[in-house]
Amino acid sequence: MYIVHVFVHVKPDAIAAFQAASEANARQSRLEPGVARFDVLQQQEDPTHFVLLEVYRTPEDAALHKDTPHYAHWRDTVATLMAEPRFGIKYKNIAPDDAGWG
Repeated sequence: MYIVHVFVHVKPDAIAAFQAASEANARQSRLEPGVARFDVLQQQEDPTHFVLLEVYRTPEDAALHKDTPHYAHWRDTVATLMAEPRFGIKYKNIAPDDAGWG
């Protein structure tokens, strides 16, 4: 599995718009055959901070995701909503579970 956490800090007045765009992107992303999991998490203490938890079957599937129309729409939509540039960190699961996505 190829796991990416994308950290996003949005402008306070853009929370609802970011949530809507990200929920739509997540729904479409979950339909991709190479996506094992795609979650959008919002920090409780500071609702302007989000983490996208993306789990792909292969690194190639992550690249294919970035070629989809829904990703391009999300990317362009949220560009002006962010307080600072988003960044991603790649992970590997060293203790896979039985759910099939680790």
